[in-house]
Amino acid sequence: QVQLVESGGGLVQPGGSLRLSCAASGRSFNSYSMAWFRQTPGKEREFVAAISWSGSYTYYADSVKGRFIISRDDAKNTVYLQMNSLQFEDTAVYVCAAVQGSLYSDYQKQTEYEYWGQGTQVTVSS
Repeated sequence: QVQLVESGGGLVQPGGSLRLSCAASGRSFNSYSMAWFRQTPGKEREFVAAISWSGSYTYYADSVKGRFIISRDDAKNTVYLQMNSLQFEDTAVYVCAAVQGSLYSDYQKQTEYEYWGQGTQVTVSS
């Protein structure tokens, strides 16, 4: 199994930045594709960003494209989400997810991922 632990959340003002980390346990991290989702009360969990096992391909939700950057460091078994120009609407619990192998056309769906972290709270407020 793979265990995922997120960190780096907190309170930030509109226009500010945060970098989230997702640390994975176990071996063969470099064979897993990774993603970030976010969830707010009353809304369905939504896709934010994903990165292929090779790191060669990244994908973003339209709402964060141009502001967020997903990356990975296989030597540290960690995936990152750099969040810039944060807005109130970005407030959510951010959750890390993993699946062994490649990303397919349904990479924006929760059902594509095997492992999930507990999440880290990001609050954007003035």
